[in-house]
Amino acid sequence: MIKNDYHHGNLKEEFLRIAFDFIAKDDVENLTLKILSDATGTSRSAIYRHFSSKDALIETMIIKGFKEFDTYISPLLRETGKPLIDRCYMSGKSYLEFAKQNENLYRLLFGKKYAHIRENSLSIKDENCSGFSSLKLAIEEGQKSGILKKEDSFHRTILIWSSLHGLASLIIDGFMDIDKIYPELYDKMFQDILASSITNKVKLLSSIPFVEKILKPTV
Repeated sequence: MIKNDYHHGNLKEEFLRIAFDFIAKDDVENLTLKILSDATGTSRSAIYRHFSSKDALIETMIIKGFKEFDTYISPLLRETGKPLIDRCYMSGKSYLEFAKQNENLYRLLFGKKYAHIRENSLSIKDENCSGFSSLKLAIEEGQKSGILKKEDSFHRTILIWSSLHGLASLIIDGFMDIDKIYPELYDKMFQDILASSITNKVKLLSSIPFVEKILKPTV
């Protein structure tokens, strides 16, 4: 086989592109360094200059994957020109859409198989860790403005995140055909979370139809 003459500066990125393209269609368990070598026509030694093992490749994919995930969520939460409630609602929808569109990547990021690599590579408190930090800041913003109850923002963020993760996992794993009804399930979940979080001390600004209903006293 004739080996391709890649510049060292872009070979690593080419390996990563191939790896991400592969798991878009196949399980990460089936990804091997040989697949990268065959796809680029490069030697195994060329791969080892960038990734000493599959675990090293996975580590880079996890870090890069979380950064990509963060771009789906954080910009929406930080768009301060829009009402806080709307920003939180839309970021949750984007979370679920990312999981739907990137099932194997989502499993890689949050699954147990490579948890040891994930835990050694990043922390949930990192600013670019899947929007977690941005959600925490949004919650603290709501607390300061009197919209949300004053409580431990880290714990509240985990509770919201675990709800999103649970729904996302059910969707991508095809549990009880939940994919057909997940939008309404998400709306109900968001309503429940909001109802348990707001103070009712200030008027909520939102374009979401069901927000006003939450504030109305039950008969």
